Amino acid sequence: MQVATGLATHPSASEELAHQAVSVAMQKADLAIASSVLLFLTPEFARDPQPALRAAARAASCTQIIGCTAAGILTEEDWVLDAPAAAAMVFGSDVSLEALHEAPSDDLLLTLAAPSAIHTEWLDKPGRRFGGVSGDATGQGPFSVWQGGKVAQIGRCEVAMHGADGVVGVSQGIRPLSQQPFAVTRCDGFDVQTLAGQPALNVLARELPLELRDHGALPLHLLMAGITYGDPATAIAAGRYRLASIISVNSRDGSVTLSIHPVSGEQLFWAMRQPLAAERDMRLTLERLQQELDETPDFGLCFPCMGRGPYFYGGVDRDLQLIQQRFPGMPLIGFYGNGEIAPFNGSNQLFQYAAVLGLFRHV
Repeated sequence: MQVATGLATHPSASEELAHQAVSVAMQKADLAIASSVLLFLTPEFARDPQPALRAAARAASCTQIIGCTAAGILTEEDWVLDAPAAAAMVFGSDVSLEALHEAPSDDLLLTLAAPSAIHTEWLDKPGRRFGGVSGDATGQGPFSVWQGGKVAQIGRCEVAMHGADGVVGVSQGIRPLSQQPFAVTRCDGFDVQTLAGQPALNVLARELPLELRDHGALPLHLLMAGITYGDPATAIAAGRYRLASIISVNSRDGSVTLSIHPVSGEQLFWAMRQPLAAERDMRLTLERLQQELDETPDFGLCFPCMGRGPYFYGGVDRDLQLIQQRFPGMPLIGFYGNGEIAPFNGSNQLFQYAAVLGLFRHV
């Protein structure tokens, strides 16, 4: 199967980076014409990506250029943050990424979206969506998404994979601070007021390691709330939960403000983001996905959160290293985004601080 990647970096951004990344991939895949190209660019290209898209199309002799700008990009070769760069994956005639011409069924859909283009009604439409959210390191700067070699004005694109079967998994990578979740007994808007009849902040403080129990110095950037699905007795161990960031705590009334609306009666547990826990979870995710695919994958797509990459792991991307170790030489492309999209527990979900991985084999 003719799939390969190319990565190009330079101190300044220019369309030549896109041409170089695609040309390297075309040479590695021994292709004269590509059926489609995945092209990810760093934020320096966000305001006017069109010259880079034209350069990529020339190098691939193909107009089906799909991709977006992101805070950082990666291939199986390396990752790039804080420097202008382009990453490309080219596909030969036996595999292609194609725009949707009819309502999808249960197919996997590669999905790229700007923050403003995501809403529940769209996520709930037919099709199993996976991918990431475009943006820069702040989540506030310029961003761009493209399909068919042109910027997508609606801020998102989704394409079906033809000629390959795949599986998708999510590594949420947290350390639960309790063995069992607590019932949300009172809430108001984004505030969790009580858990199991006790002030939510008191429950959080009790679950924290001793050195972190000072309410005035809680490491909120590392703390999360987990909302469970199904049987609460087994939900944490089985990974049936979605995570929400903790925005603030209120020592006056003991409430905790989340990034999502809690619902009275839901089951909630507190968790910490921790590199060792994330690394362990990625190992389990890789093992599970390989078992589901039942073969060695031919290529992969990876979408880690900006907060899950090298900055989180102390200057190295352990997620990327684990993929490289398990599947040496496998073509891989992805970007560090401001949110991750994947099918989970029967519906499409938007994740935070996670890594979404898709593994594919030729059919």
